[in-house]
Amino acid sequence: MVTLDDIRAGGKAALARALAELERFPDAPATVALLDGAYAEPRAHVVGMTGPPGVGKSTLMNALIGGWRADGRTVGCIAVDPSSRRSGGALLGDRTRLTTDPEDQGIFVRSMAARDRLGGLAALTVSAMVLMRALYDVVLIETVGVGQSETDVVGVADTVLFCVQPGSGDSLQFMKAGIAEIPHVVVVTKADMGAAAVRARADVLGALGLGGGGHHEGWETPVLMVSSARREGMEPLVAAIDAHAAWLGDGGGERLAAARHAQAEAWLEEAVRERFGREGVRRAGDLSLPMGVSPFTRLSELSARLGFDSKG
Repeated sequence: MVTLDDIRAGGKAALARALAELERFPDAPATVALLDGAYAEPRAHVVGMTGPPGVGKSTLMNALIGGWRADGRTVGCIAVDPSSRRSGGALLGDRTRLTTDPEDQGIFVRSMAARDRLGGLAALTVSAMVLMRALYDVVLIETVGVGQSETDVVGVADTVLFCVQPGSGDSLQFMKAGIAEIPHVVVVTKADMGAAAVRARADVLGALGLGGGGHHEGWETPVLMVSSARREGMEPLVAAIDAHAAWLGDGGGERLAAARHAQAEAWLEEAVRERFGREGVRRAGDLSLPMGVSPFTRLSELSARLGFDSKG
């Protein structure tokens, strides 16, 4: 059975094999045991990045990876591609937009096809995130970012970045879509556009105020301007992400633990609903998790029981 130590010793090739096994055999006892172990040893801070197509998420992803690696931090990336079942997919159709060194063992990139899921995340994103969270200093997840998918990233990330492009109307959409309360950091991309970027930032600040967003039990959402291509504004962005991580970790980390526990419970209920429908959720009964209990073992137990019930 592959363990976390085996993957750490085997580097990127070992992680790639483990993710392939996770995708092929999600319910195998060895897979569940590996995910249970990873769930019990969270190491990384998980950053979710979302926003409309064309806003420059891949370029920003590149710049963030460069900044973290320059600081000596290891980074695991999950990029979700809005592909169909027929076509498959890669990193938003163009993995070459990431200029990472393939020989660098401190950076791992995995693309996943969202297929017919409208939530912006691939079905295996949570499992892959939990595994990578135990192996790296930072895990960065780039979501499809179409329609209402921005809200889905809250289910996997500790810190959510929402990207806005100057002159695109994104800031108005940000307010209309009712997602002003979702991001922990808002990034106005392409700050080199000058006045348009300044206006976009002002619009977002106004949207946060009108929408009642921008406050998460004491955390006030910063709105930052960056130019990823010029590497401008990256240090304040990394600092804001670190500040949010520190805020989550205040007081012994109870805030972070509670948020991750809520994510695990939500994932468990969604997984039961996907497999067995609403009736399955009803028959499952109590889907709450005791603190610290892995949702993967719980899902395995429920699947065995509900699968038997459906046959019987």
